[in-house]
Amino acid sequence: MRDVIIIGAGGGGGVVAKELAAQGLDILVIEGGPRHAKPREQWSRLENDANNPIDGYLRVGPENRNKPAAYRELAQNSFLWQVSGVGGTTQHYFGNSPRAYPGVFEGYKGDDADMYDVDHRFPFSYEEMVPYFEWVETTLPVQTAAVGTKESVYLRGCETLGIPVQTTKTTLEASYRPQENAILQPSGNAGKTSDKNLLKYPQAKGCTFCGHCFQGCASPDKAPRNQVAKRSTDNSYVPMALTAESWTSGGKAIELITDASVTKLRTEKRDGDLTITGVTWLENESGAEHSEDAKVVVLAGGCVENPRLWFNSGLPNPNDWVGRGFTDHFLDWTFGVFDENVGSSKGPASAARCDYPGYGMNMNVGLMPGIEAFTMTFSDSGIRGQYKNGRGMTGPWDGSTGRLIGPELKEVLGQGVDHILNVVSIVDDDVAANNRVSLSALPADDNGAVPKVRLSNRERTPRSVRNREFLAKEAARLLKGAGAKKVYRMDFPALPLHVHSTMRMGSSDTNSVIDESGETRAVKGLFIGDSSALPNAVGGPNPTLTLQALATRTSEKIFQKYFGGDPWVRNGSPVISTDDRISKRLLELGLTV
Repeated sequence: MRDVIIIGAGGGGGVVAKELAAQGLDILVIEGGPRHAKPREQWSRLENDANNPIDGYLRVGPENRNKPAAYRELAQNSFLWQVSGVGGTTQHYFGNSPRAYPGVFEGYKGDDADMYDVDHRFPFSYEEMVPYFEWVETTLPVQTAAVGTKESVYLRGCETLGIPVQTTKTTLEASYRPQENAILQPSGNAGKTSDKNLLKYPQAKGCTFCGHCFQGCASPDKAPRNQVAKRSTDNSYVPMALTAESWTSGGKAIELITDASVTKLRTEKRDGDLTITGVTWLENESGAEHSEDAKVVVLAGGCVENPRLWFNSGLPNPNDWVGRGFTDHFLDWTFGVFDENVGSSKGPASAARCDYPGYGMNMNVGLMPGIEAFTMTFSDSGIRGQYKNGRGMTGPWDGSTGRLIGPELKEVLGQGVDHILNVVSIVDDDVAANNRVSLSALPADDNGAVPKVRLSNRERTPRSVRNREFLAKEAARLLKGAGAKKVYRMDFPALPLHVHSTMRMGSSDTNSVIDESGETRAVKGLFIGDSSALPNAVGGPNPTLTLQALATRTSEKIFQKYFGGDPWVRNGSPVISTDDRISKRLLELGLTV
């Protein structure tokens, strides 16, 4: 029997694995996708090869790219953008790591308290969360982003908005700043040249400004895995976990099985409570079936696969909230076309932002040509100048919203992506019960019934709509202030890139799946360790830091409740000293303590 089985090695599962392995527990990690052990050899960095949802190396599906991708029924015009494999969706994330806004936590008393989703707050205070934020910020590490040309242009526009520069990690008012991100700072030759012969480790360290964040980070060339610039969990937490030793066996604390799909959570009644006993999984390539028992199981398979596995395992859903409350930051896209070269394709994909507590945030994004073109042909408002699809909003942008096609698309892209500055609006959207993951009536795959995702833009709450309109208008004002000669707003359909809350934490058993420790209410010993546990949209900021801080806290609760361990945070401060196992491990791996 294992101490802990963790399902998924992504943004949250990798964190739980590292934290519990550091305590010497015997852990099995089962990941549905591949482990890209040598990304420089395995990744082409070509856009279609990386991002094609059918056979790209960053897709949701088995390691064998000749096999079908995982199927999800989408009940509306939408595109669900996730990644399987060790590192999960952090393999293509931008590294942005701001903290959640204090207003989404219980006990918040600010003047803007009523601006938030007051019915679905974190069931503990922001002050209690801060040490876990600090823990993750130290581990990755999180630093203020290196700013390039596109960020300079973006910040130039920010100066015209009448809001101040933010100088603290905690966001309390509308403000702008460089991102806090989990990308190692450039040093040596990095950021100073595009000559690949001069961008090899150790002559170059940290971000090399290659601009390929979305295709997975493998820079600088020759860097050891724990010194790759972007701190996705396959570069940070997972390598730490794999070096830990078990206290009981003296061997490795972690066994990592990849390209394997968990098909059943096994349970039994103990003292009147339904209790987790273990899992059953299939090898994706051979179809061989295995089972193993554990004292604790942590679900970290993502917002779609976690509810799917719950339902396919026949587990109870007494309050009907498993799979419900899907939040996705209700994204929208506004961009400006400039006469000057704004360097959109260079550097970290996003390194500057504006925060608007109570509404959400706007941030700059630089992309490669293929995905840039995708953003301009992805709209819920029909086609510009042709039809409006019942929408076609007007505002401080040029003309109506809608897809760009034909001569207009050619004109915009004709100067190249480096003359385009993008702003993505990331909304503090409400937890809404009708946005959900359920099981599809379409034919099952080898792992059981496939998931159905319902997330309609046309059924958002009035507050979510208000927030999105506010942010889009602010984005257009910023771009015009920065000097854009023309500004477009797309009105994206549902594009779940930031996905949260389908197994949400809460203080009430009427509308949440897990309690304040991260344990499911219906099954003892079963915890949720990824973004599906987030109780809300965290106010709008990028969710990764918050989900990783919550996963750290959940790991601590598991260690205390089921393994008799001491807390890692005492009197509001992390318990870290020079002889602490975690500190030693970070130092051994060459990371800052």
